[in-house]
Amino acid sequence: MTTIARVTTTTSSVPLHTPFVTALRRTETTDTVVVTVTDSDGRTGWGEAPQVWQVTGESLAGATACIETMLAPAVAGLRLDGRDDLAVATGAVQRAVARNFGAKAALDAALHDLVAQAEGTSVAAVLATGAHGIRDALTTDVTLSAGAADGLADAARARVAGGFRTLKMKVGTDASTDVQRVAAVRDAVGPDVALRLDANQGWTREEAVQVIRALEVADLGVEFVEQPVAADDVEGLAWVRERVGLPVMADESCYGPYDLERIIRLDAADLVNIKLAKCGSLAVGRDMLRRAHDVGLRTIVGSMMESHVGVGAAAALVAAEPTTEVSDLDAAWWSVRSPVIGGITYSGNQIHVAGGAGFGITGFAEVA
Repeated sequence: MTTIARVTTTTSSVPLHTPFVTALRRTETTDTVVVTVTDSDGRTGWGEAPQVWQVTGESLAGATACIETMLAPAVAGLRLDGRDDLAVATGAVQRAVARNFGAKAALDAALHDLVAQAEGTSVAAVLATGAHGIRDALTTDVTLSAGAADGLADAARARVAGGFRTLKMKVGTDASTDVQRVAAVRDAVGPDVALRLDANQGWTREEAVQVIRALEVADLGVEFVEQPVAADDVEGLAWVRERVGLPVMADESCYGPYDLERIIRLDAADLVNIKLAKCGSLAVGRDMLRRAHDVGLRTIVGSMMESHVGVGAAAALVAAEPTTEVSDLDAAWWSVRSPVIGGITYSGNQIHVAGGAGFGITGFAEVA
């Protein structure tokens, strides 16, 4: 009989090669809690809880305390001999505390990793129940940090030269100049590169309608606009969507199933962005994707600013339950190194999932 023997936490701060700037924050590091769960057979599963004060409110100290004080005791000694036991263990994680979704997602991912390793298969295979095949390579967009028009144009050209074909541009920092900056990026990359916008709650309702209508008039080939208004203002999201032609995506407004149902009920968005650090569980994320698809909502999977551990879990979700649009899984690409050995790798706009069982992570990397 295999049981859960030990849960450990390690804080990780990895430098970024370029500052990451949005309407909400600026960071030059990826700061996370890496969680390892060891079973009685000596296997180790991996997960990650990101620190994003301005979005989720979770911190390194808070996630560590939650995992060590509440989540680890909730699963200690539980059997982990297969998928039925996995459901019991992950259910215990979800019930142990309110919210703390990043911490929950980290432990949830590590438990999935352990079961996949025991089965000799991938985490995606453990999650998937559909008829589609499991992919070992996924396409991602890449973010353009908020900034001045000239710098954004240069960054856009560099991203395209590096193999990316879908650019996610951060706007919402100045409604009066957002359209000008989008136009500069479009001029820089030409008509064949996909361009999507993320306002990160940066506009009022009225500003959102004004800017989005101006984008429509300018005919800049924008795919969609993500989270134009404050996260709690789902009615405002619906108000904006009713008044514009470009598709609107909910991100910070959509954490878990309850939020998704509210968005559906209010007809507030055309698309939703599912993130593990918001919903707290791979299975919940999978079920949210299915629910969205059932009602005709388009989908992507994203992440917070996470390393290869957390993005690897998100990639497993996409491999198991494909999204309708190119997903937003570039977060670990910004890191100058991975904190672990193995796991996902990047090649242009492709994320490659490591071969072998689980997430394919074999240990912590040595820091030079």
